[in-house]
Amino acid sequence: MKQTMIFSFLITLASLMGNLSLAWAGPAVILEVSAGKQARHNCVISIPVPKLLESQKKFSLLRVDNGMEIPVQLDGTGERRELVWILREQLDKGATRKYRLLARPGKTGQVNRVSVVDDGKHLNVKVGGKPVLTYNHKIVEAPQRDQDYYDKSGYIHPLYTPSGKVITDDFNPDHSHQHGIMFSWRKILFEGRENNGWDQKSKLGKVEHKKVNSFTGGPVFGSLTTTINHVDLTNKTGPVTMLNEVWRIRVFALDDQFLFDINSIQNCATKQPVTIDKVHYGGMTVRGHADWHKDRTYDYLTSAGKNKENGNQTRPHWVEMYGPLAGESAGVTVLSHPQNFRFPQPVRLHPKMPYFCFAVAAIDAFAIDPGKPYVSRYRYYVHDGQPDAKVDQRLWEDYADPPQVKLVTAP
Repeated sequence: MKQTMIFSFLITLASLMGNLSLAWAGPAVILEVSAGKQARHNCVISIPVPKLLESQKKFSLLRVDNGMEIPVQLDGTGERRELVWILREQLDKGATRKYRLLARPGKTGQVNRVSVVDDGKHLNVKVGGKPVLTYNHKIVEAPQRDQDYYDKSGYIHPLYTPSGKVITDDFNPDHSHQHGIMFSWRKILFEGRENNGWDQKSKLGKVEHKKVNSFTGGPVFGSLTTTINHVDLTNKTGPVTMLNEVWRIRVFALDDQFLFDINSIQNCATKQPVTIDKVHYGGMTVRGHADWHKDRTYDYLTSAGKNKENGNQTRPHWVEMYGPLAGESAGVTVLSHPQNFRFPQPVRLHPKMPYFCFAVAAIDAFAIDPGKPYVSRYRYYVHDGQPDAKVDQRLWEDYADPPQVKLVTAP
């Protein structure tokens, strides 16, 4: 009995010393998270690094109410350094929760939940050992070699559900130019010439991977940053890159559902503007599984309750495409950010084949001018099971209007 009490005391003392070592690890601040108008659960939180901690590289995050350490990760790939964590335990509507954020000179002890591996042709992302997506940075050859104009790079396929089912398609004979998750413009005017980066068969233009800028795994997210070129093939003296596009992808450490962001930044590659002419499709696109096309078993669900019968060219906040895979239902939802150009953006929901895109050019033509980047932000939610509009809407609210985080005081 006495030995048991001594052992318990030593464990408690070790725990206290561990917390003290955290407390004295370096500068620290207190943050308060406010849930706002809805309860938050498995909600991604991203904030700029507080000024007091701007020079730090490693951090610890502890809940003030129970001392629990929460995995937190630094992202320095964007214009500003950000700290990202996932609010996993529910925070009720209108409630607040405080955290102590502090610099930590040594290892945090956090386990990497997301891995990103380059196999020489692809960047493969996994969460907890489960495959999530593959970004193809080397040319994927078209199945029919007399159609090599369909060769493609700079896109995502396959995309998986949490149970391991592939939910996207590639090189479907019906429309071989549609590839998993891709971003292409259908009708482009550049230096007075018409280009088409959407349908490679036209041989007017193409979209191809240029380089891998960076990639990393982590306890909260895995990230990859790549450069993709939009190329004019109509110039008599040879191909000319019209647009340089950067994809910044974050895949979050969620197991039962997959959640990831794609931020696209397109800049003029020359001193000439690039005009996206008016057309009812083109843009950020998802092509669904081949079985859905063969059996016409897919459908859409939008934030306005529309489907493939009545949703085309509407302007929803989000679109889910779903259908049966190996006898069970699965779906992929794309959430559009309110800061996107012409939000809410029109969508092309094809009624006879499983693909949709956010088609901003359906409204009218627009120009991407030198020095003025065209920025697009989308969050993807992939799940097994039937679609649930309430879940999709909650996730969109988390994305569009995340919990507010304020600096309360230094501890």
